[in-house]
Amino acid sequence: MFKSKPGSTARLLELCAGYFFSYVLTGVLVKFFVGSLHGGPPRMSDMAYLVNNTMGGNLLCLVAVFALSWIPWPSKHGGRWPSESGYILASGVCTAVIIPTTTLLYTLPISVMVAMVIMRGSIIVISRIIDAVQLAQGILKRRVYAQENWAVVFALLAVGMNLAPVPLRPWLARHTEIAHALGVDLDRLKGGFDFVHNPLAMGTLGAYIGAYAIRLYLMNYFKNTRRGPRDADNRAYFALEQISASIVIFGSMALIWWGVGHWGWAESRIVTAHDAVAHPDLAGVLSGLPFGFVAFFSVFLFMFQGRTATFAGLVNRLTSLLAGTAATLILAFGWGQRPPAPTEWAAFVFILVAVGFLSRAEQKRSAETAAMQQAAA
Repeated sequence: MFKSKPGSTARLLELCAGYFFSYVLTGVLVKFFVGSLHGGPPRMSDMAYLVNNTMGGNLLCLVAVFALSWIPWPSKHGGRWPSESGYILASGVCTAVIIPTTTLLYTLPISVMVAMVIMRGSIIVISRIIDAVQLAQGILKRRVYAQENWAVVFALLAVGMNLAPVPLRPWLARHTEIAHALGVDLDRLKGGFDFVHNPLAMGTLGAYIGAYAIRLYLMNYFKNTRRGPRDADNRAYFALEQISASIVIFGSMALIWWGVGHWGWAESRIVTAHDAVAHPDLAGVLSGLPFGFVAFFSVFLFMFQGRTATFAGLVNRLTSLLAGTAATLILAFGWGQRPPAPTEWAAFVFILVAVGFLSRAEQKRSAETAAMQQAAA
């Protein structure tokens, strides 16, 4: 698919570009289906869109791994599955938990902004912790550069900028003209940190963070225990993980469909999901194709060869943040939606600073890798 050398900076930039454009398209499509870009009511509810979009994304990934022969069939390994198959399948189960909990957090009666910040920030922190743990275990052989640590600081500042207005919401609610001038959406801040008293919200957030922590640890365990470039076949990892995730996701959809129809489940979100499973929307399913590409590029960025979890996690999250800003600008200029607020522009500046530190770290890592290859030769 790519002509650049595996593990090179060029390959890294290619993956970032694919992730960026897929994420931008995903962000615009979300607004198209659950927003009011066409001037009328939303085309479908959040939950209905989640079901259709997830079906489309997973179907794309399944078709791709079968069509491209990425599955590590036993015939390729002396009549047995690869020894790593067990924990790769477990990583897929974690993926199946991450996908619905992400959207569920946005549908709960809590601040969407706060939920978004916690989800994005948690990945950055988890990635740095994984490096510390695997360094202590002797699994990771590369040190984390100071530039990577500084990039973590500025990335967290970028993510946290969206929380800056939260403590001021009561005051801004009394001075709506100031909130409007600053571009602060008071509805998005409603509730603030009240979600800590909501058991469902805390359980969902805990499941999301826990699943991501396990998944990223397993990804980096696989990456850091390869014997050489030829042994680092991330395509097989992606294939097994997607198959496992799809089995869990489609199995859950079947359970919801059965539960509403035969066991009398009546919770509103579950009923909506049941109806979406029973009557898929073709356009909604097709909207999942960019999301499928997001999954592809995301995995290969997280598992990028020769880089720490800190670096790979930052590249993944910063690219998504930049894509989010780009999608907001496209929606603002193309459909008259809300433009980026001053806090979002401040976050953009912090992102650029973090990218600058990462660029320096990449230069040092490339030189280090070249020296190691020369010494081996």
